[in-house]
Amino acid sequence: MAQHDKELDASGLNCPLPILRAKKALNDMQPGQVLRIIATDPGSVKDFDAFAKQTGNELMDSKEEGGKFYYLIKKK
Repeated sequence: MAQHDKELDASGLNCPLPILRAKKALNDMQPGQVLRIIATDPGSVKDFDAFAKQTGNELMDSKEEGGKFYYLIKKK
């Protein structure tokens, strides 16, 4: 997975908490910085896809590994 500037562990949290925490974390970041999110909620896959489209932030990567979901979002 690519380099990231900040990491958010949202493991064990259910929708919409991972999205809300990601939104808050991105607010504290500079444009062009990358946030890595770790989640365990299977619903987070479509949530982060929709979140990126709605906010204009770029979902650079999304993968599932061992029951955990990893996302890289670049702040617009």
